[in-house]
Amino acid sequence: MKRWRYREFDPAVVDRLQAENGLSRLPAVLLAQRNITDPEQAARFLQPELSQLYDPYRMLGMKRAVERLLRAIHQQERILIYGDYDVDGTTGVVVLRKAIELAGGSADFHVPHRVKDGYGMRRDVIERAAHDEVRLIVSVDTGIRERAVVQRANELGIDCIITDHHLPEEAVPPALAVLNPNQSGCGYPDKNLSGAGVAFKLSQALLSGLEWAPSRLHSVLHSMLKVVAIGTVADVVPLLGENRVFVTLGIAGLRQPRNPGLKALLDVAGLSAARSPTAGDIAFRLAPRLNAAGRMESARSVIELLTTSRAERAAEIAQKLDRLNNDRQQSENAIVTEVVERLEGIPPPDEAPCIVEAGEAWHPGVIGIVASRIVERYHRPTLILSLDTKQGTATGSGRTIHGFHLLEGLESVSDLFERFGGHRQATGCTLAIERIPELRRRLSEHARRVIQPEDFVPTLDVDSVISFQEITDETMGQIHRLAPHGVGNPTPVFSASGVRLLGRPRLIKEKHLKLTLKQQGVSRAAIGWRMGDRIDGLEPSQALDAAFSIERDYYWGGWQLVLRDFRLAES
Repeated sequence: MKRWRYREFDPAVVDRLQAENGLSRLPAVLLAQRNITDPEQAARFLQPELSQLYDPYRMLGMKRAVERLLRAIHQQERILIYGDYDVDGTTGVVVLRKAIELAGGSADFHVPHRVKDGYGMRRDVIERAAHDEVRLIVSVDTGIRERAVVQRANELGIDCIITDHHLPEEAVPPALAVLNPNQSGCGYPDKNLSGAGVAFKLSQALLSGLEWAPSRLHSVLHSMLKVVAIGTVADVVPLLGENRVFVTLGIAGLRQPRNPGLKALLDVAGLSAARSPTAGDIAFRLAPRLNAAGRMESARSVIELLTTSRAERAAEIAQKLDRLNNDRQQSENAIVTEVVERLEGIPPPDEAPCIVEAGEAWHPGVIGIVASRIVERYHRPTLILSLDTKQGTATGSGRTIHGFHLLEGLESVSDLFERFGGHRQATGCTLAIERIPELRRRLSEHARRVIQPEDFVPTLDVDSVISFQEITDETMGQIHRLAPHGVGNPTPVFSASGVRLLGRPRLIKEKHLKLTLKQQGVSRAAIGWRMGDRIDGLEPSQALDAAFSIERDYYWGGWQLVLRDFRLAES
C-alpha cells in the first residue's frame, strides 16, 4: 500500500492554457502540474520539432572537438570511439560512428566487456590503440572521471575527446576537449542529456559544418534520432527539453524503420508496424534486449545489429539478444529470490536505512536490475555486489529512493572504493571484499543523517480524480499529446473512488492481476502488473478506490486501466 499524494496546480494557469491552447481542462491541468505554465511553452511541448534543438556550439569544448575530428578525417588518421557497454553508450557509438562516416572518415570502436573489463576506460586499451597507430580517441558515455587514463593517452601521443553526461569531479580529465553539459563553466542550456544525446550533439555540430543542403541535414539528423531515442529512454534521463524532441521524433521514425537491425529488434520484441512504439515499449521491450548483450555477453552485438545492412544477419542477432534477455531474466529472478530470503526480518529503516548485499555466484551483468527490484520492494537505497573471490574484489551496482542522492552517498565513503561513479539515481563501484562490512556501516551512518523518516514511505503521485465517463477518445487524444512519458514528464495517474469489482479477479501468467471495474454504469478492464499477490480477499461487488494510468488496448480496442494501487473504498 502506498501513500497517495495529489499534485497541486494553479487554476489560473489552467484557465490560460485552456483558452490559448485550445485544450480541455484535464490535459491543461496535467501540463500545469508538470510546470508547463506558459502558452508558448505549452505549444512547443505539445509539438516537438527539430528546430527546437539548441546550437551544439553552445556546449563548452564543441568547437575544439569538431576541429580536431575534421582534421583527423581530412588527414585519414585512425580514430577509435571508446563507448560504454549499456544501451546509452552503444547507441551513442552507432550515431557518432555514422556521422564520422558521412563526413568522409572512418572509425573503429571499443566497448568494454562488463565482466572481464568492468566499467570505464582502461589503460591497456589505450596502450593497444597507440600500438595500432590510433591518433584520436572519442569517448561516448564514459570518461568524465578518467584523468589517469587520459593522461596516459596524452603521453602516447593520442588526443582525446571526452563526451559524457555523468557528473564530473571538480577537475575534468586533461583531454583536448571535454563535452559534458554538467561540467563547470559549460553554459549549455540543457543539462539532462544522455550519453547518446551528447554524442548526437557532436554529430550535429560535425555534420552542420559540411555545407549540406538544409533538407539533407534535416533528414539525416531526423533519421539518427531513432537510435538516439532508444538510448535516451534506456538511460532514464528526464524526457524534457531536447530529450523530449529526440524521443518524440525518434519514436515516430520507429514506426516504419528502414534499418534492418531496428526492424529485426521490433519484430523480436513483438511490436507491430501498425503503431509507433511508446517510450514504455522502448524501456520494457527494446532496451532490455539490447542491454542483455552487455549484461550477459558482449555489447558489440548491439552495434553490429544497428549497423549491419543484411536483414538475415540482423534477424540472427536479434534472436540472440532475445535469448540472452531470457537468460538475464532467469538470473535476475534467482538473485532477487536469494536477497529477499536474506532480508527476512530486516530491521526497520531507522535502524537499517541502506541495503548492501553481496554474493559470489551473482552475475555482475544483472545486479543493477536486482538493485532496482529490491528498492521497489523495500524502499531503501540498495547496493548489490558481485564477489570475485579470486581477485578479492566486489563489483557493485546501486539504486536509490527519492530522498537519497546515491552518488553523494558513495562520495561520503569514497576512500573504500577502487573506483566508483554514476549519478543521483544509479551508481557503480568496485572495492575489496573485506571492506564490505565497513561500507554497509558507514553508508548507513551517512543515510541516517540525510534521509527523512517520510522518505522511507513509498508514495504515489496522483494527478487528478477522474470518472470513468470522462475517459473518452477526445479527452484521451489530447492527453496522449503529452507523451512520451518518463522522468520529468510522468505518465498521468488518476484515481476513482467507490468503483465496483465486477465478477471475480483472475491471474495472468500467475503474477498479473486482471479486473473489471464499474462506476456509474461504465465498466473498464484493468490490469495490475505484478499485483498477483494482492488477489486474496478480493470479492465480487466490493467497492474499491483505485489509482491507475490509462492506455489504449490495441488488442481488444478501447481504453484500459493500468493499476498503480488500490484499496477498499474509504466510505
